Order: sequence, then C-alpha cells, then structure tokens
Amino acid sequence: MQRLVCIVIILFLVIILPQTIRAQDYQLGAGDILTMDVWGYKELKIEAVPIRPDGKISIPLSGELQAAGMTSGELTSLITDRLKQYIKDPVVSVNVVKFRTTRVYVLGEVTKPGLYEIEKQHNLIDAIGIAGSYTRDAAKKKVFVIRKDQPDNPLKVNLLNLLTKGDISQNVALNDGDIVYLTNNHRIDFARDISPWIMATYYVHKVEND
Repeated sequence: MQRLVCIVIILFLVIILPQTIRAQDYQLGAGDILTMDVWGYKELKIEAVPIRPDGKISIPLSGELQAAGMTSGELTSLITDRLKQYIKDPVVSVNVVKFRTTRVYVLGEVTKPGLYEIEKQHNLIDAIGIAGSYTRDAAKKKVFVIRKDQPDNPLKVNLLNLLTKGDISQNVALNDGDIVYLTNNHRIDFARDISPWIMATYYVHKVEND
C-alpha cells in the first residue's frame, strides 16, 4: 500500500508538477527550440530558433543574446528592452516549441533500468518515473546521482523525504550523461558495489560513440 501511494506521488510529480512550473521556472538551455513573435510586426516573427551549444541565439534587431540559463519570461524581457531602440512599446512573446533532451542512465532498483532521454525539467523524479519507478527492494533513503564529470563524488539523495515530506530540494536536476542509481535495502558499499558498474557504463558509452 505504501509503495502504491509513493508511485501515485511520483506520477503526480512527473505529470502534473512539470506542467505547473514549466512556463515560469523552466530554464532554457542548448538544444531548446524557440518561437518569437512581435505583435504587429510579422517580419520579425521567427518560427523556430534553436539555442546553440554556446547558449546563444541570434534575433533580428536584437543581435546575439545569451538565452541559456534564463526563463522564457526573462528572455522575453531582454528582447523587449533591445527592441525598444527601434519599436515603440514592443509586445514580444517567446515560447518553447521543442524541449531539449537530456540522456541519463537509471540503474539499480528500478523496474526498467537503462539509458533514457528526458525532456522538460530533467530532474530525479523524471528519471525514476521514465524507468518505471523503483522496485520494492529499493532503499529510498540512499539514491545516488553520479555526475559524468565527477564519477568519484556521488551525490546522495533522500527520495523518501521527497515523496513523503515534499522536500523538493531532493529532486535534483540532472545533466547529460549523469547516472541515477537506486541502491538495494541491504547494506551496500559504494566503492565496492556501485563504482564498477558506473565505470563500466561510461566505458561502454565511450566505445559506442568512438
């Protein structure tokens, strides 16, 4: 019964919560595709402008803008300020038409371990949800997030606090190439039991991409 309740909470966080925070809090990043419209100026309308790997976009009259790390609202304000040099009281709208994907490995005590591409918020809950949720043997107080560039310094996350207390700080953001590892309820030594899996995973990924 308890696991069913937690799964319902995960579904809520995966499906409902991102819809609530996406418009206001979603931080733009390389790979997102945007549209821009300036009311009354069809010639300034842009159907699809990708954010480049350097985090920048190029907008008519506005030039090069740093978009990565901003919300769509912040970017709208920036473009509006730039256009005020040429247009009186411009009304600008910026929307995300395609969200970037982040590839993460979800391993250990999940229903379907593997490599997944996640859209939108790229958070821990998204990763666990797309992998079919945790198994009954998962130690929810001992979830590890291993950064691709820091494989020897895992971040320990308390999933139970997120599910039962609503501690959103535990819903950590994931970067491309990160590993989410849900440990077993039994005592596990990270260096002995988990590190070999991590190194093997990155080795296989490297071989496949060479």
